[in-house]
Amino acid sequence: MLWLALVLVPMLFALWAQYRTQSTFKKYSQVGSRSGLTGAQAARRLLDLDRLNDVPIERIGGTLTDHYDPRARALRLSEPVHDSASLAAVGVAAHEMGHALQHAEGYQPLMFRQAFYPTAALASKAWIWLLIAAMVLRFSPAAGPLFVAAMICLGAYALFALVTLPVEFDASRRAMLLLESSHTLTDDELVGSRAVLNAAAMTYVASAAQALGLLAYYALGSRR
Repeated sequence: MLWLALVLVPMLFALWAQYRTQSTFKKYSQVGSRSGLTGAQAARRLLDLDRLNDVPIERIGGTLTDHYDPRARALRLSEPVHDSASLAAVGVAAHEMGHALQHAEGYQPLMFRQAFYPTAALASKAWIWLLIAAMVLRFSPAAGPLFVAAMICLGAYALFALVTLPVEFDASRRAMLLLESSHTLTDDELVGSRAVLNAAAMTYVASAAQALGLLAYYALGSRR
């Protein structure tokens, strides 16, 4: 029952969130905006309105690989977003522009996530190998320290996933406000873009739930 509640349920939630994101994006990718602005053009418009003229917009490969790179201070949009004038593309582009605005304002959760990312990236890969090593050496004195190290790494990954939530939700909030105040989308069009961003937000919630569920499962399991 412990595995079912803490591991399987979050895993199924993550699969559902991924499916919902892809299906919602596909649905609103087929609905064009009345302005005719592509994702890149909409993002450029919003960046310029907020005096972020020096932030470049770059086209990258893949689907839903869109992101803002704080190190390069660049907005990178996938081809289906960069070149499309759909409600989905404009919404995603505005969301990434929201991250650029966070960076310009020194939004603390974003700054912390950026600084913590190298540690979290290493921890997300290391914890499983440390756990396997602890299991293989379970009868040796090294098992305990290895297990503790694995839980510390998993905890770091869970912390990163939790910090990501306010960063992503705030970027979506900013995106909706910017799209409305700039009249880039009409009220009825905002519904479609908001649906795409809300679906995408669930993937971050699912990721945090998975990390916390695994941490709780192994921590409680070790006590048992």
